[in-house]
Amino acid sequence: MEKVRVRFAPSPTGPLHLGGVRTALYDYLFAKNQGGEFVLRIEDTDTARYVEGAEEYIEEALEWCGIIPDESPKKGGKFAPYRQSERRDIYDRYTEQILKTDYAYIAFDTPEELDAVRAEFEAKGDVFSYDNKTRNQLRNSLALSQEEVQKLLDEKTPYVVRFKMPIDRTLNLEDIIRGHSSVNTNTLDDKVLVKNDGMPTYHFANIIDDHEMEISHVIRGEEWLPSLGLHTLLYEAMGWEAPQFAHLSLILKPDVSTLINKDNIDSITKSFTEEFIAKNNEFSFEESAALIKSFFSEVKSPRFKSMLGENEKDNSLTASVKQFLKKGLSGKLSKRDGDKFGFPVFPLNFTDPKTGNVSKGYRESGYLPEAFINMVSLLGWSPADDKEVLSLDEMAKEFDLNKVHKAGARFSKEKSEWFNHQYIQLKSDEELLQILKSSDLNLNIEDEKLLKIISLMKERATFPKDIYENGKFFFEAPASYDEKASKKAWNDETSAVLGEFAENLGTIEYTSETIKQAIHDFAENKGLGMGKVMMPLRLALVGELKGPDVPDIMELIGKEESISRINNAINNFK
Repeated sequence: MEKVRVRFAPSPTGPLHLGGVRTALYDYLFAKNQGGEFVLRIEDTDTARYVEGAEEYIEEALEWCGIIPDESPKKGGKFAPYRQSERRDIYDRYTEQILKTDYAYIAFDTPEELDAVRAEFEAKGDVFSYDNKTRNQLRNSLALSQEEVQKLLDEKTPYVVRFKMPIDRTLNLEDIIRGHSSVNTNTLDDKVLVKNDGMPTYHFANIIDDHEMEISHVIRGEEWLPSLGLHTLLYEAMGWEAPQFAHLSLILKPDVSTLINKDNIDSITKSFTEEFIAKNNEFSFEESAALIKSFFSEVKSPRFKSMLGENEKDNSLTASVKQFLKKGLSGKLSKRDGDKFGFPVFPLNFTDPKTGNVSKGYRESGYLPEAFINMVSLLGWSPADDKEVLSLDEMAKEFDLNKVHKAGARFSKEKSEWFNHQYIQLKSDEELLQILKSSDLNLNIEDEKLLKIISLMKERATFPKDIYENGKFFFEAPASYDEKASKKAWNDETSAVLGEFAENLGTIEYTSETIKQAIHDFAENKGLGMGKVMMPLRLALVGELKGPDVPDIMELIGKEESISRINNAINNFK
């Protein structure tokens, strides 16, 4: 059996999206499952869209995720270089080779000439395509004489290299995930293989690199499915064996009904309205916002989808808003979805070098890398027995491309948070201590106490910072008291009761057990129910009726601080 070699080949045109992370992860898992090798290759031939720092971002993101390549630009390897911009001499050699076959030709058409031809077609109601029906009427080496071609070359006339699509051939294509399909070459155009600057396009460069690097399986997004016929023919043209292909489904937008609530409906409405007005500036912002909010107000209703249906009575604004929302709430997950609904779509923070705008990342939002990768792994793949929490090694042992789903996988913000909660629980208190100490939280407390706080609070935590934020009363006295809780816990007799209890604290050994016994004995001696002491005591210590057991809180904040907080509450409720 041939050695399995897979590659993840992103373009450094921006940050790594959730979908890109999934492709890299599936590449990695498949390679590890098969005892193969995982290659990171940077496809940086698109110089016009190149983003400074994007390559470094991709490498750092993969490292944070634990997706470590066996070969890469940084690590090197036997098939180096791993940046396409450094492989020009290789591409030049293969360009000469394909031009000697009947599968390629050179074309001298300028953009202006092609625009003119396109306009002629559109004037007739047709769509122009540079293909086997039009190529012999255009300015290329198929239509011109050898003398004309040579003259243009001698004059240094810019040209591109195009693939010469065969006429009327049925291509039988195989995909590991999607099975068999076929396409007729008459439906495919003559794609540009080499641009007029001499650099290859993605289509040509990636098949050259995959061949040179002995890639056995190409795992990529379904947006490349329409190119499968061309790529298969390119392997044929070069006389090479094609790798096996597997095209991953889209990651879909989340269910909007799970994201919109009374607390964020105004900000989400504003975000959608700004985008709508940018495309439809003939409408009023205020009227558009009111209409969009009226739809969002019904988002949890079973009739929400039917509300967006076409209606002949709709005015132009309503019809436009409906069309905009239907498109904006369905389809592929995008960066804008994260911006609008308040969740990250990138693994790490990314700062746009042109605008300075920062897009939030999972790492900076408090997600653990293990939780993030576990969540991503299940966006389109099901392990045995429907297990959900798996380590990277466990995923690799189970991963099977035949179990990857054809249908799109819907992203869920709630599920991603659920995974993080699970992994918080799996962390030891010592591990969480190090995570908290490395954060930007102001934790002015000794490690021993912080470990106890972590032990008490982590069960309720979704993110590491929740241990601090939900347990802020361990670090500082309450500045105010919840109004509803105050009415429930405090009455005219409470101040006297707690004042007497505070006096008793001075004589006891201060441990959780002794404090618990002291509360019990005090309530019993006074003929009070435990709630009459415990509830106002909790309110005095925390400011709300929440948190772990009161004796545990008191032991950790200490006797002096406990008495001080009780007295503060008594003074507040005078």
